[in-house]
Amino acid sequence: MKPFKTQAHIHSLDGKMDEITVLGPQTLFCHTIPNAYIVQYGDIKCTAIFNTANFQYYADDVDGIIKEN
Repeated sequence: MKPFKTQAHIHSLDGKMDEITVLGPQTLFCHTIPNAYIVQYGDIKCTAIFNTANFQYYADDVDGIIKEN
């Protein structure tokens, strides 16, 4: 999957929209999690979900921060 920019609802902004970069799908034990993605918001890598009912991303830059080793 090639990274791309899109708009998302941002947790720290109380659901207001801002631009994110979708980096790729989120995996757990080598299995892709449906509708779950790793995204970049500013300088933070975090998790996001894609809601297939309204075709919008929801980025969790509060509880879903991904820390790199």
